[in-house]
Amino acid sequence: MTALPYPALHASHAGIWIATADETRAVGRGEAIRIAAETPVIVLNAALAGQRLGYAELSGLDVLELFAFLHPARFMAPTPRGLARVTGLPVPQDDAATAAFLRAATQALLAVPEAEDWPERDGAWTAAHTLHRLRWPWAPALVERIAKPREHERWLFGTLPEWEEQAPRPAPRTLTLDPADTLARLTTLTGEKAEERAGQRAYAAAATQAFQPRVTRESPNMVLAEAGTGIGKTLGYLAPASLWAAQAGGAVWVSTYTKALQRQLAHETTRLFPDAATRKAKVVTRKGRENYLCLLNLEDALQGGFQGRAAVLAQLVARWGAYTADGDMVGGDLPGWLPTLFRRNGPAALTDRRGECVYAGCPHYRKCFIERAARASADADIVIANHALVMVNAARGRETTTRPTRYVFDEGHHLFDAADAMFGTALTGAETIELRRWILGPEAGGRGRRRGLQARLSDVASYDEAGGRAITDAVDAARALASEGWLARVAEGQPFGAIETLLGAVRGLAYARAEQSGDAGYGLETELAEPSPELIEAAAPAAAALDALVRPLVTLGKRLEAVLSDAPDWMDAPARARIEGAIASIGWRAETVAAWLALLARIGGPANPDFIDWLAVERVEGREYDIGLHRRWLDPTRPFADIVLKPAHGALVTSATLTAGGDWASAEAHTGVLHLPRTPQHFAAPSPFAYADHAEVLIVTDVKRGDIPALANAYARLIVASGGGTLGLFTAIRRLRGVHARIADRLAREGLPLHAQHVDPIDTGTLVDIFRDDPHASLLGTDALRDGVDVPGHSLRLVVMEGVPWPKPTVLHAARKLAAQDLGGGTAYDDRIVRARLAQAFGRLIRRADDRGAFVLLSAAMPSRFLDAFPPGVPIARVTLDEAVARVAARLSTPAGIGHGVREPAYPSESA
Repeated sequence: MTALPYPALHASHAGIWIATADETRAVGRGEAIRIAAETPVIVLNAALAGQRLGYAELSGLDVLELFAFLHPARFMAPTPRGLARVTGLPVPQDDAATAAFLRAATQALLAVPEAEDWPERDGAWTAAHTLHRLRWPWAPALVERIAKPREHERWLFGTLPEWEEQAPRPAPRTLTLDPADTLARLTTLTGEKAEERAGQRAYAAAATQAFQPRVTRESPNMVLAEAGTGIGKTLGYLAPASLWAAQAGGAVWVSTYTKALQRQLAHETTRLFPDAATRKAKVVTRKGRENYLCLLNLEDALQGGFQGRAAVLAQLVARWGAYTADGDMVGGDLPGWLPTLFRRNGPAALTDRRGECVYAGCPHYRKCFIERAARASADADIVIANHALVMVNAARGRETTTRPTRYVFDEGHHLFDAADAMFGTALTGAETIELRRWILGPEAGGRGRRRGLQARLSDVASYDEAGGRAITDAVDAARALASEGWLARVAEGQPFGAIETLLGAVRGLAYARAEQSGDAGYGLETELAEPSPELIEAAAPAAAALDALVRPLVTLGKRLEAVLSDAPDWMDAPARARIEGAIASIGWRAETVAAWLALLARIGGPANPDFIDWLAVERVEGREYDIGLHRRWLDPTRPFADIVLKPAHGALVTSATLTAGGDWASAEAHTGVLHLPRTPQHFAAPSPFAYADHAEVLIVTDVKRGDIPALANAYARLIVASGGGTLGLFTAIRRLRGVHARIADRLAREGLPLHAQHVDPIDTGTLVDIFRDDPHASLLGTDALRDGVDVPGHSLRLVVMEGVPWPKPTVLHAARKLAAQDLGGGTAYDDRIVRARLAQAFGRLIRRADDRGAFVLLSAAMPSRFLDAFPPGVPIARVTLDEAVARVAARLSTPAGIGHGVREPAYPSESA
């Protein structure tokens, strides 16, 4: 085959290069845009290159899209280094070489279909020709290289395996685990020749107590365990968990806060079950429904529901769907960068984000990724979940007969935040219009397969008169909810209906009373106290509208239960499953509307001491996107304890920073155990790492707070001094963007790539992958990166924080601080949060025994009382910026100082 005649374009913060078959040359932005507009160009990540060119319409021949077609469900860091790794080509050493490299890498990838051993050949010929009809730029080159199969290719829906119904799993047996057996299992997992770690063994023995028989009803065996980085807590708790699962015949749910740790835990279980087939049966990763590919939505997209670029995405996702391990589109084996290449064209529509699943009414029900994961977890030994899913499953899950009795909550310091989000109430425009769409279905000629409640339950409506009447009443009542265009109408003072009128009153009061802080243009909020006459007047009609909605929903739920109990002739197993799913979904919506009514009752009425209520106008960069009333529990661990912990028999809550910023009393208050009758067991093991020898903390005293140019100068100088490998943490997106804009070009000229959350059109997980992959790269981010990044080794050797991470003074924070003040700890409440954040940020730096690094805080006003947030013995110095730069350079700029020269594994782990 002939080489592609097209040029390659590479754009970085250092410049723009064009490579043809004859030459590689630097070009200006104007010329690059002209070339890209006139002829297809080969690029690596068109969205990112287009942003750097200032040419948002750049599409061309994106090498990432080609890789996603050729190797669906395979990992690749979306960088020249990552591309070199998968093609076997040398890594380009500079930007000019990168442009030429893209042409060579393209030729290497296009040779893949011509190889006999291409493992992803099935379905490729059909997909390539379909993409050719969609005018995908790569299709002409692919169709001439992919040989037509001798037999007709089965399409995705014909290749996926079907799950089978299994007899219900018996309840776990009651038994007592011997700690000696746990230690023997730990030895097996770590390997006979592994160095014995006393802290890990003590941790595993303590964790065993969470798996002993429960003595009293609603009183689980609770263990709170703080294990410093390097203890090896993952294998420490997998040892007793796997032993109990094998002996008792039950499933242990291991819950985390981040998808990154879920992925890491799945990798760790290879030690438990080295055989892949056994591991697939024994270990299941579970996430919320909105994370998985919905086959019915995909089918709709493939049959014309998607147009243009979105249709191309659907074809690439279908290719992936045939090879994926579990159908997880968010954090699974779908490349995180793939949806971002299509901007907002379709990724969300391919999952069940609206809760409109028809369960057994779906033609793909028996092949459904979500249903397969649910059934697999019922028979698994280890289920790797996340805090949000555990709480949703316990509160309104359909899997009541397989509810777990044993939990491990890793990243346990996040339980409070997860419970806060789960058990909160939000009566907002966005929430009400979502409910309207769920009930009414598409309005005003909307496209797609979405159907309203009436269509989804038409057979019930025709069979049961009372049920049909309830559906009609619910549909009529739903028309009072916010509808398309509500935000513009409310802003213009022209609301339609009782709910939009309420939102207009909320907006008016929020603007009247909200404090305009330094981050002007962002969200406004004010507590729900002394409501205005307009808000009180709007509350009653809104409550009447919601009451008219909740009543038929409750009635419909009862009628569906009656239909199930007195099943008609047409009620086969799929119909029963569909109606059971509808009952659960309707019950969830009815509970939501009931919570809205309780919140409206607060307007003009007495405050409930258990809750915090406020009004908010959500904005980003001055643009409003939502308006409404909010309610949170003063202590969200109360419902967490009632719904999740009390039914359990045992739970281990663990983290490297479980007591960070406080003591065991603080840890108990933030994990829900205060609401249990039995006192938990405490265990603590300090990190074995020699922090005093491998790290230092530098507090810079001459960078003025809020001075963006000075802040940018400090970041740039420190990153240059360390030669990259820097994680920069910010408390405000505005300052992050301001610093990035000032230093990205400067660092690029030094050969130091800079990436940033909220700037680069790349998801956070992929940004971390890019950062991990290049020891010269640096990454700027906000809270999500403060304790959500695990990058051992030389790729992360410097952490820089823009200042003391004080909590944002929101209505919610102020109320909880006041409650702590009533208990004698108001100032201590803020201090605990700051200490925890500093400890978590420092924890990114040293992830394994041979890591070395520096932690720099750009704050002259850093109070000395917070210095105990850092590990004992770590040198701490208050220095000028010049001194900090010199010390960072001396410590980190040489290979001896960095101490690393090996490539990191794909899934780094502390517990190996």
